[in-house]
Amino acid sequence: MRRDGVKTFVFITQVYPPDPAALGQHLADVANELARRGHRVHVFAAARGYDDPGVAYKSREIANGVEVRRLPLGSFGKTSIPLRVFAGALLLVQATFRALFVRGVDAVVVSTSPPIAPLAGVVLAKLKGARLKYWVMDVNPDQMIALGKLQESSPLARMFDRMNRLVLKRADDVIVLDELMAELVIGKRDVASKLTVAGPWAAEEPEELIPHSENTFRSTHQLDGKVVVMYSGNFGLSHPMTTILDAARRLGPESPLLLVLVGGGAGKRTIDPAAHILSLPYQSREMLAQSLSAADVHLVTLGDRMAGIVHPSKVYGAMAVGRPILLLGPSDNPIAELVTEHQIGWRVSHGDVDEAERVLREIVATPSTALLKMGKRARQLMDQRGGREASLARVCDILERGVYSGSARTEEPETTPGLA
Repeated sequence: MRRDGVKTFVFITQVYPPDPAALGQHLADVANELARRGHRVHVFAAARGYDDPGVAYKSREIANGVEVRRLPLGSFGKTSIPLRVFAGALLLVQATFRALFVRGVDAVVVSTSPPIAPLAGVVLAKLKGARLKYWVMDVNPDQMIALGKLQESSPLARMFDRMNRLVLKRADDVIVLDELMAELVIGKRDVASKLTVAGPWAAEEPEELIPHSENTFRSTHQLDGKVVVMYSGNFGLSHPMTTILDAARRLGPESPLLLVLVGGGAGKRTIDPAAHILSLPYQSREMLAQSLSAADVHLVTLGDRMAGIVHPSKVYGAMAVGRPILLLGPSDNPIAELVTEHQIGWRVSHGDVDEAERVLREIVATPSTALLKMGKRARQLMDQRGGREASLARVCDILERGVYSGSARTEEPETTPGLA
């Protein structure tokens, strides 16, 4: 696309690599690509881990051409909602103040970590005469209400709703992850004329699929002879897996099935050890292709009330390494349609332990060649849609769209009609 010279982008986010949160990884992919395209990119993020605030990161660095500044007092853990809101507010005050000293800001990019980050984007974009780009990766207060953490009538929920309407009004472009999320966002404010549906992508997309015989992760963790069903990512409350865990416990000790649970989060601390479970921490991005490829099947979960509120992006990592999907979640969501329509896996409803047990036994009984064929079909589907490169380029094109410097901005941004 045509570019009007080098532009300056400011990202405000709580999470950013090396923090393993998926949202931060996606923001980093976009920031890196904008820098590769020749733009100046500044990121303001928290100096401590989102999941584990005991982890500290460099306060300042240049990473892949992106200037990253990490700010103190931006993460106190997830022990309570008020504490998380307080930490988010402190981070945003610091980030907004620091960003005021960035010269010639053309666009401010915000997502939903912390959930009040878009409000800082509104303030900064107004003060700097910049475009506001809002990338919605989950929807609050809807998520907290669905989880029973907030009452819909509570002052905090009403505050978030008012903030959402303000941000949606002021944003020049709004990006959402799927059609159900688009409907939910438009229900808060009609932004169809400036909204684009753009799904996420895999963190790693190896050119060649990695066979088990060449997989160092499988050999390191002694997975040979096992049928590995892997969950990799954040164990959040929006992604319950009790049904699968209960089903796995029904299998006898002779079963080769092994649930490999990779990652962290509040939900993981509630999982009791069992014979068919191997728990491992987050893997480095350099090891990700190996760890994901170590699975025979990938488990993806979505809470019954979470469709449209969150989008389980881990499905794309599984497809990228050519592995089938076991979806634990409702039937009325885009991932369920993807899995069933293209025959790349199975779907089980929450609470149906009998069906989950049946599916696990079916996976164990399925020849490895048949599982590989199903996984290759998943990878081919990714390739047909352009894969990681096309998805990343689409989001960057939206962020570049209509960006003009300060008072020189004299025309309205292009819009994407409807739900693209």
